[in-house]
Amino acid sequence: MKLKILTIISAFALTSCISVNVTENRGTTPETVSEKPKNIILLIGDGMGLSQVSASFYYNKEKTNFERFREIGLIKTSASSDTITDSAASATAYATGEKTYNGAIGVKNDTTAARTIVEILSEKNIATGLVATSSIVHATPASFFAHVRYRSMYEEIAEALPASDIDFFAGGGLQFFNKRTDEKDLLSSLISNGFDLHTEELPTLLSEKKQAILLAENGMPKILEGRGDFLPNATKLAIEHLSKNEDGFFLLVEGSQIDWGGHSNDADYLITEQLDFDKTIGVALDYAEKNGNTLVIVTADHETGGFTLAAKDGNYNEIVPSFSTGNHSTTLIPVFAKGPGDTLFNGIFDNTALFFKMMSFY
Repeated sequence: MKLKILTIISAFALTSCISVNVTENRGTTPETVSEKPKNIILLIGDGMGLSQVSASFYYNKEKTNFERFREIGLIKTSASSDTITDSAASATAYATGEKTYNGAIGVKNDTTAARTIVEILSEKNIATGLVATSSIVHATPASFFAHVRYRSMYEEIAEALPASDIDFFAGGGLQFFNKRTDEKDLLSSLISNGFDLHTEELPTLLSEKKQAILLAENGMPKILEGRGDFLPNATKLAIEHLSKNEDGFFLLVEGSQIDWGGHSNDADYLITEQLDFDKTIGVALDYAEKNGNTLVIVTADHETGGFTLAAKDGNYNEIVPSFSTGNHSTTLIPVFAKGPGDTLFNGIFDNTALFFKMMSFY
């Protein structure tokens, strides 16, 4: 009897080990994925933790687009220099797979350049694009195309765009191209490097040329200040332009100002930006469902504000937003995926792993 019991226990232990290994490997090895996407749309809600995502459920007049996902994971966000990351280190981890220091833009710990997914895919004739509600040279979008020691080097970051292989970008930051301390005219450089330039409004028709859209001196206006549907519309425009490339595309979209609402401890600011980002996710998912060969990934770089939705004065039928800090927190942040290869993004993994998961498709 003892021998029989030991045999059963051993068999159970072996089965458990196999299950654990499969679970661990699922999401880290491309062999577990039977389908690979032609296109990737990566949407980053800057500062968006789980409570910010929850706001999309409780403050949305429409059904939230987050409910359209079935594959969900969690990301650990720490930088190499600090337990709590900033946007630059986190975006660099996503863009290059390198764990680096806070403030780093596309560089390793030793400040040498790390090749970004945008640079790598451009060499494979894959179209690339960037859309943000911040300046286009702000930390998150900058980490996908520039290589500088610190995130505040906006003029140096801007210099990387004219000669880049990026096919479409839209956001703010005009002043870093035409009102520079070195008096360089980067707008002319964009044009001479094959870009159509738009500085007044989102165009409705685009040529086959590369597209540079700079619609604000620095960051775009808040939703509360009348920005309107810039983010969903620019995302739709980017998809229309990039999808003409037969070899596929990679598009980064950032809902930049969720973070700014968190830093300000301004719930109205944060929630309206979150709902705008939610609407933009819908644009990406709608395209992906029609296209059938597009992977949509939604995540954040970190959480900002220690944002919470709690009971108001003990009334469990009424919620009130609150904050615990004006800075970032170290809470795990969610990642959602839908499309070919989406199971790769289940589980809990480090922010650097996102790069390798995306690159496993190429």
